[in-house]
Amino acid sequence: MVLRGYVPTSEETLQTLAALRLQSLNSDFSTHAPFPRLEELFPPHVLHARLPPPRRRPPTKCRGARLRAGLLAGGLWGQALAKQRAERDQRLRGRLREEGASTMAAIVEKWKLLQGMGRPEAMAAYVALVREWPGFGSTLFDVDLRVVRLRWGRRGGQPWQRAALTPLSVQSPLGAGPQRLWLGIGAKAVSLYKPGEPEPLDSFCYGRISSFGASDSSTFRLSVEDRDLLFETSQVDEIAQLLNTYLASAGARQLPRPQEPATSPPASDPTTLPQGLCPVARPWQHQPPVGSFHS
Repeated sequence: MVLRGYVPTSEETLQTLAALRLQSLNSDFSTHAPFPRLEELFPPHVLHARLPPPRRRPPTKCRGARLRAGLLAGGLWGQALAKQRAERDQRLRGRLREEGASTMAAIVEKWKLLQGMGRPEAMAAYVALVREWPGFGSTLFDVDLRVVRLRWGRRGGQPWQRAALTPLSVQSPLGAGPQRLWLGIGAKAVSLYKPGEPEPLDSFCYGRISSFGASDSSTFRLSVEDRDLLFETSQVDEIAQLLNTYLASAGARQLPRPQEPATSPPASDPTTLPQGLCPVARPWQHQPPVGSFHS
C-alpha cells in the first residue's frame, strides 16, 4: 500500500517508513547487511515526480506548415530530433539515478538512528505511522468518476432535495472529462479521495448507500441518497464483492444476540441510524443524514 503510493504523507515520513522496514528486515545497520532495491522501500512515483515535465511543442495550425514539418521529420531534421530525444532521455535517467542515490542515503541515515530497536518495535512503529492516515484499513481502487447524476423522486410526498455539504459537483456526461479518484472501501464507510490527498472529498456510511452494481463490465454505479455516481474501473467485480462483504457484516452487527430478546428500534427518533453502520464523526467527515440500504 505504501509502495503503491496509497498512503499520502510527506517524503520525510516515507523515508522513516523505509528505515523502519530495513530495521525490521536486517536489524541494526551494517555495511554487510543485504540492501533491498529502492523500489522495494520507497514509492517510485515520488522520485519520478521530482523530474521536470517534458516540454511539449505547440501544435502547428497551418496545414502547409504541418506538411513541411512532416517532410523534414523524415529526413536529416528527423534524425536530429531523434538524437535530441535520446540525449534528453539519458539526462532524465541520470537525474533519476541521482535522486535515487540521494533518497537511499537519507534512508540509511535514518536507519542508523534506529540502532537497538527490535524487530517487533520496528514493525509496531511502522504500523503506527501508517495508521495516522484516516483512510488506514480501507481498500483503495483507482477509478475515474464519470458522472454525478442527480436522481429526483418523491419521499413522503415531498420532492427529493439536492444533497448538501458535498464537494462533489453534479456533472453532465458531455461536460468535463472523467475525474481520477481513489475509491476507498472500509468496514464502516465508502470514501472518495483525490490521489495523494490525505483528506477525503466525501465519505458515505453504508446507511446512506441505497444501491450499487455494474452498469457494464467497466462501469460501476453507486447510488447515495439522491445521487448516482458512475465510475469507470477495471475492478467492477472486486468492488462489488467487497461492498457485499462489508454490508453483510454490518447487517450481522445489527442483529440481536441469541440470548437477548429482539427489540424494535424506537419510533420517536427517526433520524437515528443503526449502530455500527457509520463511523465516528471526525473533522474530515460530514455528519451522515438518514439513509437505508435496500438489497
